[in-house]
Amino acid sequence: MRRTLICSVTLLALVGCASLSHAQVSVNIGINLPAPPELAPVPSTSVMYAPGVGANYFFYGGEYYVFANGGWFVSRGYTGPWALIAPEFVPRPILAVPVQYYRVPPSAWRGWRREAAPHWEPQWGQRWEERRPAERVQHREEPRGPRREDRREERHEDRR
Repeated sequence: MRRTLICSVTLLALVGCASLSHAQVSVNIGINLPAPPELAPVPSTSVMYAPGVGANYFFYGGEYYVFANGGWFVSRGYTGPWALIAPEFVPRPILAVPVQYYRVPPSAWRGWRREAAPHWEPQWGQRWEERRPAERVQHREEPRGPRREDRREERHEDRR
């Protein structure tokens, strides 16, 4: 009990200090896998989850994410090193994963719809999303009007 309390207090202190995208300190969160886990797709998303791992373990965008003790951790390797990240830097697709794909959902989530995403606002406040950096969106240049050749044809037809 005392060990759990100390770990929880330490984790809360780290969560409070994490305002950068990736914390500079790696954290041992107890994920020690002998080999890369088998990943399965979360339907209708680009996120994968590890059904055989006893943790809330996800893969997205070339990185592994774990939700543990109320915080998000990220790593480029399947077994770490893990870095605590602030909620506003967790990718939206990860946050949209339905509750049913969390292998160890927090007890506070009981009674929530399993097919819906967790309710992050009560935990992080209603304004946490305003602190999110702008998402990079690649825009494809669309033609603004008829091409030059098309306009010539239109003028030619108008003369007839």
